[in-house]
Amino acid sequence: MPEILDQARTQVLENGVGLDEAGVLAVLNLPDEHLPAALQLAHDVRMRWCGPEVEVEGIVSLKTGGCPEDCHFCSQSGLFTSPVRSVWLDIPSLVEAAKQTAATGATEFCIVAAVRGPDARLMKQMREGVAAIKAEVDIQVAASLGMLSQEQVDELVDMGVHRYNHNLETCRSYFPNVVTTHSWEERWETLRMVRESGMEVCCGGILGLGETVEQRAEFAAQLAQLDPHEVPLNFLNPRPGTPLGDRPVVEGKDALRAIAAFRLAMPRTILRYAGGREITLGDLGTRDGLLGGINAVIVGNYLTTLGRPATADLQLLDDLKMPVKALSATL
Repeated sequence: MPEILDQARTQVLENGVGLDEAGVLAVLNLPDEHLPAALQLAHDVRMRWCGPEVEVEGIVSLKTGGCPEDCHFCSQSGLFTSPVRSVWLDIPSLVEAAKQTAATGATEFCIVAAVRGPDARLMKQMREGVAAIKAEVDIQVAASLGMLSQEQVDELVDMGVHRYNHNLETCRSYFPNVVTTHSWEERWETLRMVRESGMEVCCGGILGLGETVEQRAEFAAQLAQLDPHEVPLNFLNPRPGTPLGDRPVVEGKDALRAIAAFRLAMPRTILRYAGGREITLGDLGTRDGLLGGINAVIVGNYLTTLGRPATADLQLLDDLKMPVKALSATL
């Protein structure tokens, strides 16, 4: 057994203290033959510190495309030649999407907008949309609307939004290679205000943007410092027309190593499968990740890419005897 896994068994599994950046890097560099042991340890950590339940979430885009930012992985940027164009979703469609999400057994419905930050029109649409959903659907509402002011944070709390997603996307040292129209620090400031407001913080990123293994470890350590309630883990699904459209996808074993490493860095955090797992891991790898530290999934399609059918994920959870987290348990 590699020394880092022996260390993690005592430090993380027994004591609940996550690995530091050097420890995460050691896990990310484990040879293939030790990957099953790392995944098993990560699963044991998840079961001990999070329990067996899996949180299921659906997402919908309230405003798609036409974003002024230049996030190099994103087909919703209005600066690239990718085929996504600006579209707004009306309130009845938003409510219907929430109903469909709830019908899968999901406890969480996240409203997403492709913007730098919300303007008055978007905040009005959010207020009306959240109220309409809460009137008709028994589901928690989360939001992801870009960078916020303190006034907007307070307004979202007043609406009843209980969790806010704002991804750091990658580590601080690599961020300028991925986004130039705003800074990593600006994103961090929004997350600080969200945490202080009492909303749950959802913050993750995308692996496979061109970062080194060392920068992947740096990212895990920075997320652990933030201590978010939830970390959505995406793997780059290269989008045509974006600056990263020709990048190769993450190797399946590297993705699984990252899942184990991020779990060992954050033993108590909800670690959620998000975009890109379908092409990076496939069905077998998806199962391996659920048995290697993952304890939440986004079901159905993502914002501009297709996901697995919700029924396939729910059947897999049933096969693995992993209970879906009941809504009543989170209210």
